[in-house]
Amino acid sequence: MSKSRPRRATPDGGFTLLEVVVAIAILTIGMLSLAALAGTMMTTGNRSKYLSLEALLASEKLEDLNHYSASRAEICVPTGSTSVGSLSSDVLQTTTCPTSLGGDSDSIAYYDDVSINFTNGTTDCSSTTGACFAETIASQNGSTTQYTTIYHSPDGFITQAAASSTAPTNMTFHRRWVIEGNAPTNGVNRVTVLVTVENSNINSFNASFQMSMVRP
Repeated sequence: MSKSRPRRATPDGGFTLLEVVVAIAILTIGMLSLAALAGTMMTTGNRSKYLSLEALLASEKLEDLNHYSASRAEICVPTGSTSVGSLSSDVLQTTTCPTSLGGDSDSIAYYDDVSINFTNGTTDCSSTTGACFAETIASQNGSTTQYTTIYHSPDGFITQAAASSTAPTNMTFHRRWVIEGNAPTNGVNRVTVLVTVENSNINSFNASFQMSMVRP
């Protein structure tokens, strides 16, 4: 006569409390990782956007300075100096060119501010198909700051509005530049422009851009 073996108890088909806790922990870690990745992507995207704008503004300033002849106070280095201007502070001074270049003298600000905006529906924006890129440049006229807005329309037209004494409220970039004489070799000057964003929250992205050129 055979004896029957007792059957082992089989678990129910549901989850235990420990399994549920582990699953929730894994899900939470996954969600936090996705949130961190999304935040990093947004920060990187914003930084790239600001760097692109700064590169454009740095190139624009270098092009403006390159238009001056070597005998102009805006671009020459005074006798006895190795450089003029600064990348770390705003410099406003009277610069006198060497007598060998004609001795031109003028009050020069080696910095400015540029505010950007997109606008249409104004008399200065000539575009009828899209918004103009509005660029407001702050410059020193003696002890007075003047703001001049230039409108770039999608069809290629450029319009400059009359100078104003009212500061814009749009996003502003600060530009500083330095001119080094006989650098990197004798007979040429190196011009370097540094552009930063005038916003502490954006500056936390380390969004600043520097560009140089060499000219006679």
